[in-house]
Amino acid sequence: MKRVLVSGASGIVGYGILRSLRRVGQSCYLVGTSIYDDSVAPAFCNVFERAPPTGAPEYLDWLLTTLRQQRIDLLVPGIEIDMYHWIEHIPEIRATGALPLLNEPELIALCKDKWGFYQRLSEAGVACAIESSLDSDFATLVQRFGLPFLLKPRRGFGSKGIVRVTSETEFQKYRADIGLLLMAQPIVGNDNEEFTTSAFCDGRGGYFASMTLRRKLSHDGFTDRAEVADTAEFVPSMNELCHLLRPLGPTNFQFRRCLGGVKLLEINPRISSSTSIRTAFGYNESAMAVDYFLDHREPMQPAIRRGRAVRYTDEYIFYEDSVHI
Repeated sequence: MKRVLVSGASGIVGYGILRSLRRVGQSCYLVGTSIYDDSVAPAFCNVFERAPPTGAPEYLDWLLTTLRQQRIDLLVPGIEIDMYHWIEHIPEIRATGALPLLNEPELIALCKDKWGFYQRLSEAGVACAIESSLDSDFATLVQRFGLPFLLKPRRGFGSKGIVRVTSETEFQKYRADIGLLLMAQPIVGNDNEEFTTSAFCDGRGGYFASMTLRRKLSHDGFTDRAEVADTAEFVPSMNELCHLLRPLGPTNFQFRRCLGGVKLLEINPRISSSTSIRTAFGYNESAMAVDYFLDHREPMQPAIRRGRAVRYTDEYIFYEDSVHI
């Protein structure tokens, strides 16, 4: 029986991974971790472990001890901060007998800073890159990008922290942060033309399988509504990006369709928040990761069912002597 630890199990990515692994044909022993001891996480795993915050001095010792005690084979990051922390401690993690599910280190480092990521794509002449700037002159940005335009955090994920600039008065509130914290971009496409494609990449410039959803975001930046879409439109951009960046394992590409063609919003070099939706339509990237990294079986493109998904608020009831589902 494979033993898998998933961090951030109280969040939509973490428990989405756990739920997906529960649907695997082969049995998995699942350990979920979270800094919260009153979350829904225990409902989706065999064992729940409360974790210290990832930035705490005791975190690494706690993680290594937990991996040994639970005899973990594969550990999967359910929150972005864990991915960035684990990539710095691969030898210590591997010494416990566990394999961290991490993408290529160069890609993880690039994705940490959206400006550095843009520069890499720009230097390579990638067609789907969105033009970006660190210029702090309002008139120059308006001439270059039009009005309104966006100020986007260089670090972060989803749509958090993005400012839609509609006037110079609005711009001046954030001008001092441009360069160090923010960068400017034009608005491409619209909210109804946003797509999220997940691919299981081979680390050699290609990928084994993929699936695309047309999506709408929640206020928290996660997929709120989604409809299965064709991937063909995005294949040329994915081929170009994979050839350049050599991603490995589950990789999430976020695109927008616009008059100039497909444009890349960002890459998440990990399993994304829509993973449980993908699983429901036949694309179980968490199961693929177990098969590929632990059993060395290459994924195959699964048959994808068509349909749509809507997320809504639900609840689990924890009785004193049992769990009501």
